[in-house]
Amino acid sequence: MNQQSVSQDLVLDYLSLRKAVGIIGVVLPAVLALGNMILHGAGIQHSISLYYYTDLRNVFVGSLCAIGVFLMSTKGYDKRDMIFGILASMFAIGVALFPTSPESGATSEEQIIGTLHLTFATLLFLTFAYFCFKLFTLTAGNPTPRKLHRNSVYRVCGTIIVACIVLISVVHLPSIAKLAAPLSPVFWLEAIAVMTFGVAWLTKGEAILKDEEQAGAAGAGK
Repeated sequence: MNQQSVSQDLVLDYLSLRKAVGIIGVVLPAVLALGNMILHGAGIQHSISLYYYTDLRNVFVGSLCAIGVFLMSTKGYDKRDMIFGILASMFAIGVALFPTSPESGATSEEQIIGTLHLTFATLLFLTFAYFCFKLFTLTAGNPTPRKLHRNSVYRVCGTIIVACIVLISVVHLPSIAKLAAPLSPVFWLEAIAVMTFGVAWLTKGEAILKDEEQAGAAGAGK
């Protein structure tokens, strides 16, 4: 196996990792919600994190840990990619291992752990937005037309994630929280942010808007 073949295999591995991260992000909210409905006929939880207290706990924790491992394994153009990949990995695993506080009867220890969970979750979403705005839009040379289109997708995804973070803060305001609670707005906003993150990573993995010349080469090799 020559050096060029090894290099191509590594590129394919990185693309596969990015696609895997994207797929988990896109399907996770639906799997949690539908899975809990099928098992118990229950409605939507008030947040994605509250599925930790359902029979879908292992799916929730396992998916976040998998995302964390994949994020640590992906490579980019420079040290920023590595640094923020490691940070995002730590935040994702932190969200998984430090559960949110239960909705009622939380002990003081559970409240402290819940605060850590909220901190990790906020940092994770902000890191996702940074990926979209700053890292995914980088290019090693002259960008192709498809690359420019992908950059537009990344910026839209980043904007949606930031908007969801802001709206989650708004719906937690006491004057709004009670009125909005029956609609589970935090779950839907978190779901949109996570799925948007997934779309960005699927795009980065070139499952979406793949460069035409690469697509043609892949087809010729089949």
